[in-house]
Amino acid sequence: MTFLDPKIWAGSVFDGSWTTPRAGDAPVVEPATGHELGRAGTAGAEDVAGAAAVARRAQRAWAATSYEERAAVLRRAGRLFEEHAQEIQDWIVREAGSVPGKAGFETHVAAQECYEAAALASQPLGEVLPTARKRLSFARRVPVGVVGVIAPFNFPLILGIRSVAPALALGNAVVFKPDQRTAVCGGFAIARVFEAAGLPEGLLHVLPGGAEAGQALVADPNVPVISFTGSTAAGRRVGEAAARLLKRVHLELGGNSALIVLDDADLEPAVSCGAWASFFHQGQICMTSGRHLVHEAVASEYVARLAAKADHLPVGDPATGQVALGPLIDADQRDRVHRLVTDSVAAGARLAAGGTYEELFYRPTVLADVPVAAPAYAQEVFGPVAPVTTFSSLEEAASLAADSEYGLSLGILTRDVMKGLTLADLVPTGIVHINDQTVDDEAVAPFGGVAASGTGTRFGGAKANIEAFTETQWVTMQGDVATYPF
Repeated sequence: MTFLDPKIWAGSVFDGSWTTPRAGDAPVVEPATGHELGRAGTAGAEDVAGAAAVARRAQRAWAATSYEERAAVLRRAGRLFEEHAQEIQDWIVREAGSVPGKAGFETHVAAQECYEAAALASQPLGEVLPTARKRLSFARRVPVGVVGVIAPFNFPLILGIRSVAPALALGNAVVFKPDQRTAVCGGFAIARVFEAAGLPEGLLHVLPGGAEAGQALVADPNVPVISFTGSTAAGRRVGEAAARLLKRVHLELGGNSALIVLDDADLEPAVSCGAWASFFHQGQICMTSGRHLVHEAVASEYVARLAAKADHLPVGDPATGQVALGPLIDADQRDRVHRLVTDSVAAGARLAAGGTYEELFYRPTVLADVPVAAPAYAQEVFGPVAPVTTFSSLEEAASLAADSEYGLSLGILTRDVMKGLTLADLVPTGIVHINDQTVDDEAVAPFGGVAASGTGTRFGGAKANIEAFTETQWVTMQGDVATYPF
């Protein structure tokens, strides 16, 4: 039996062991072919409530264990991601429609997230405070208890493990709802890793499900912190529900990131950056460059080169051929992408490449002369579309880049890096890459957006993870019981 053999998880969810959920099951579908790869358990509200109650009971003993024990589990988890990387990658390719290189990146980052989380367990978690009285006064960070994690389909492994691993390392239990469409590579792979790594039972619950499960997780009284990655529309609903319950919620949401190409940029690498930024994983990435802002002096050549590259990128089943783009996740997403493209052409954009599809395979698309009001420019497309518009000055570039409800990532391509940094200072954004495109992630780097892209840096690096998954507690100690004039 292989590590992710369907016989292990068929019809099941994970709560320390593999159990049959009350809400039934759903097909695991390969988007490239439409074939059913198995059936995964589907969690409903009752399943979430039961898991959260178990997690709360199990968490206290876990928080009381030595940091060495928690770190050892995380190190073993990292090694297991490496040992079973190929099998997990095969599932990412087939279930998420990813090309093999992207799948390899996911397993690499998943292992690194576990190793960084292992180091997190031994980080200093407090500070001694000054006090006007004869006592010891200090602040310490304590686990929040149970962390609810909700992750999407596009980078299912990374976007789940980046919250699961640090939350566990810091002494919390986790109830994790992966997207039903990537239940295996984004959910059960994590469950199997921690099961094999020796995580005590009851601390990790993996419950694929739909909106009902997500709503139940946000509302559950045993879950004080929610870590959500997904669309801005869904994130707003999560944030509103959590706020009514006075829960802390970490939101990493959508984006419509700008890639700014200045007139002094070397166009050959600039076009490579632009193609990767919009077409990698079929554009189904929150950091995708949704707006190419190109100086008018080089825009014509940039569009011609980008369109030529798009026309030559192979699209197909990543499990059976050497392709650059695989399928979109489902027909609803394909139809939305195509509608945004056709509506933008109707609004005045010029179709320079692509704009066609077969089944779920959408050709990489370049739109030139795009009006800023065109749907594919103004909205997050989440598909392989590169809208290009021009500017004539740095001030105009900054104004265009900043004119968005989103603020996730920004790329600036120029030979003058100080000019690039000056330009970046004018654009509200959580991430800036000078002389690189907008899509990147590292386990050690703080990650998060501003405005409609989320509630700021809540993932990555020791400081952000400690802030996300612990509470601050003030403690004083003195030798004798205090006396008062009452």
